[in-house]
Amino acid sequence: MTAAPAGQAAAGTAARPIDLRSYEAAVAALVARRPEWMVPGLKRIRALCREAGEPQHAYRAVHVTGTNGKTTTARMVTSLLVAAGHRVGTYTSPHLQDLRERIRIDDVPVGREGFLQGLADLSGPVERVEHRLGDMVTFFEVLTALGAVRFRDSAIDVGVIEVGIGGRWDATNVHDAEVAVIGRVGLDHPELGASLAEVAWEKAGIVKAGATAVLGPQPAEAVPVIRRAAEAHGALLLQAGTHFAVEARAAVPGGQDCILRVGGRRHAVHLPLHGAHQATNAACALAAVDALLDDTGGIGPDAVRAGFARVRSPGRLEVFDREGLAPVVLDGAHNPDGARALVAALAEAFPGRRVVAILGMLADKDVAQVTAAILEVADTVVATQSPCGRVAAAPQRLAELARGRARTVAQAPDVVAALAVADALAEPCDVVVVTGSLYLAGAAREALGGWVA
Repeated sequence: MTAAPAGQAAAGTAARPIDLRSYEAAVAALVARRPEWMVPGLKRIRALCREAGEPQHAYRAVHVTGTNGKTTTARMVTSLLVAAGHRVGTYTSPHLQDLRERIRIDDVPVGREGFLQGLADLSGPVERVEHRLGDMVTFFEVLTALGAVRFRDSAIDVGVIEVGIGGRWDATNVHDAEVAVIGRVGLDHPELGASLAEVAWEKAGIVKAGATAVLGPQPAEAVPVIRRAAEAHGALLLQAGTHFAVEARAAVPGGQDCILRVGGRRHAVHLPLHGAHQATNAACALAAVDALLDDTGGIGPDAVRAGFARVRSPGRLEVFDREGLAPVVLDGAHNPDGARALVAALAEAFPGRRVVAILGMLADKDVAQVTAAILEVADTVVATQSPCGRVAAAPQRLAELARGRARTVAQAPDVVAALAVADALAEPCDVVVVTGSLYLAGAAREALGGWVA
């Protein structure tokens, strides 16, 4: 998602009415509203929610931001709350295979009929807002309102809401969340700022008056910025290492066993996800749920164990085992911090195994640093094109960056062809890793026959 320059209008004119004749027609109409376009400001989303009856106020909310790990943390919060007996709506982005993945009820994507009904309910409000403001309501703004409408109409207890980009001016910030989770701050979107302090200020914008802010491990530059934001809003600040922590972890087949501490309680859990960063996400998620449920004594140990045991995060170090072929690991790492976390997790989960990397990225990412990180574990690279409406980095550029450092470098026009090339280069005892973009991971997931995530 790309942010427009501050003050720039979404499009200047209203879009055509949303086509509701079929799910496919509705998706095409939404895509015409520029999925890649993020316009700073809450004017349109606030107006749209007012026209729709303020659906975002019909449920309690947990709001999740951070440079990496937002979707996984949101899915962990959801799984814990469902295990504790709550009805939960989850709003995440982007999707891997189907737009409906972004809007989930009790961790199940909204059905096509419900998707269309929500859009039908919003079509009038969208037209009125566009007529009044003279601006197009964007793809992300419509989907954010649609999620809120479906959550209200489904009578959820809690909405778990992932920020699209940043936080302060993100459309999801129309929610008045009781708990704000701020994962590790890093540099990814230049439009959010050139320093960690500037990015932290943007992300701290989701902290509301009287809320609880759950702060994951942070670079030193980010902490005082977030602390000041919490103090300014009278928010309770819970910091990793002080109020909650990963006290121990051990890699085991299929994931890891962890001891998580929140407050004065320790929980021994199995987490079916790979990587130290996922244990950190788990600690943040548990702290958020415990804070939300504090008025009823927090979350019980049985729900904690059950919630973590069933959590899944497609496209994030997701393993596809294949008979007679090397396993495929899908990971949407698309910035240097994400790539480093992937490299560490691969070394832990697949020690001593040769890595064949399929790499495809968007052109506006730090292609050089991500490639360099992946080459710490991969001796073979298949460069390909990431499928996306935005500009993808040319496979030739990725290949050039890998040459001289990788033993073998190949190119393929798309992920299906890249998987075939990788299989020809890999032995069954190796590991094929598809990374560089969530869009690429989604396309690979489709090619591998993965169910809609």
